Amino acid sequence: MKKVWIASMAVMLAAGLLAACGNNGGSDKKIIKIASQSPLSGGSSVQGEAIKLGAQMALEERKAEFEKLGFDLQFTPYDDQADPKKGVANAETIAADKQIMAIVGHMNSGVAIPSSVVYDKYGIPMVSPSNTATEVTDRKLKVVNRIVARDDFQGPAAAQYAVNTVGAKNIFVIQDKTAYGQGLADAFKSEAEKLGATIAGYEAITIGEKDFNGVITQILSKKPDFIFFGGLYAEAGQIVKQARDKGVTAPIMGGDGIDTAGMVEVAGDKVVGTLYTSVSTDITKTDAGKAWADAYKQKFGKNVDGYSAYAYDCMNLILNALKEAIEANDGDLPTREQVRDQVRATKDFEGMATKVTFDDKGDNAYAKVFVYEFKAASYPGSLISEVSK
Repeated sequence: MKKVWIASMAVMLAAGLLAACGNNGGSDKKIIKIASQSPLSGGSSVQGEAIKLGAQMALEERKAEFEKLGFDLQFTPYDDQADPKKGVANAETIAADKQIMAIVGHMNSGVAIPSSVVYDKYGIPMVSPSNTATEVTDRKLKVVNRIVARDDFQGPAAAQYAVNTVGAKNIFVIQDKTAYGQGLADAFKSEAEKLGATIAGYEAITIGEKDFNGVITQILSKKPDFIFFGGLYAEAGQIVKQARDKGVTAPIMGGDGIDTAGMVEVAGDKVVGTLYTSVSTDITKTDAGKAWADAYKQKFGKNVDGYSAYAYDCMNLILNALKEAIEANDGDLPTREQVRDQVRATKDFEGMATKVTFDDKGDNAYAKVFVYEFKAASYPGSLISEVSK
C-alpha cells in the first residue's frame, strides 16, 4: 500500500507541474494581454495592419519593463474585417479572456460603436488611433477613448479649406453609408453650406462597389467645381481613377479614410492632385519621427502608414495606465476597471505622433486636423495645412 501511495503522489505531483507549465508557459510571471482590433483582411487591411504593427512595436519595446514588475506582457491581435458583426464576436471572445486588460482599436467607427458596448459591459478600456465618428464618444462610455479628432472637427475643417482656400462654390458630395463616411460627409456638407457653397449633388455608394459609372455620370451632368468623398480608400481610389478617366477635372478631396498607401495602390497615377484631410500627422517630418519610422521599417519591412504611429501611441498610453494601476494596487494584478479609470485619467501624455489629454467623454484635447495633397503618385501626400481646435 505504501508503494502504491508513493506512486500515486508522484503522478499527482507530476501532473500538477505539467498543469502549472501549461498555464503559464513555465514562468511564475502573471500574464497580461493587450489586444488590438482592426481589419487585417479585406479592403481596409493596409490601414488595419498598420494599426496592428504600431501597437505591436510599442508592446514589444516594453516587455522587459513589465517583466521586472513580475508580469509577462503579451500582444493579441484580432482581425475585425471592418465588419461590425465580426468586431462584436471578437469583443465577446476578448471579454472571455480574463488576461486581456485593454484594446488598441478599432479602425472603423462603425465597428467600434457596437463592439464597445461589449467592452463597457466587462470594463475593458479601448483606445482608438483612428475612430472619428461623433457617436463613438458622445455615448460617454467609460471604456471608450480616442486620440484623434472627431468628424465634427474634421468635416468642417475640410469644408473651410475647400471654400475659403480652393474657392469652391458648387460641390458634389459622396458618402459610403457607414457611420464614418456619412458622418464625415454630413459634417462637410453642413459647414460648406454655412460658408455659402451650393451642394450640387449628394449621393451614397456601397462599400465593395467597383463600378461608379452612375455617380460619375451625375457629376459630369452637374459640373461641380469640387468633389468631396466620405469613405475609405478602396472605393475612393476607384472613384478618383474612373472620374479622371471620364474627364472629370474638378478637385477631389477625401478624409482620413484615404490617408494610406492603399490609396495610391488603387488609384495609381490618377491620384495626383487628390486632396485629403487627416487626423494623423506625417510622422517623418521630425527627426524623432523619422528615426522611429526607420526603426519601424527595419523591424517589419514596411513603411509607416497613416495610423502606425497613432497605434504606437495608443499602446504606450495604455501601458502607462496599466503600470500606474499596478503600482496603485501595491504591485498586484489590477482589475480591468482600475486600468479603465487610469486610461481615462491620462493627462499630457507625450506620444510619438500626438499629445493626449482625455476629457470626460474620452476625446483628446490636443487632437488636430491636417490637410494633404498627393502631388505625386506616392504616399504620404504633401502636408499643406494644419488646423488646431
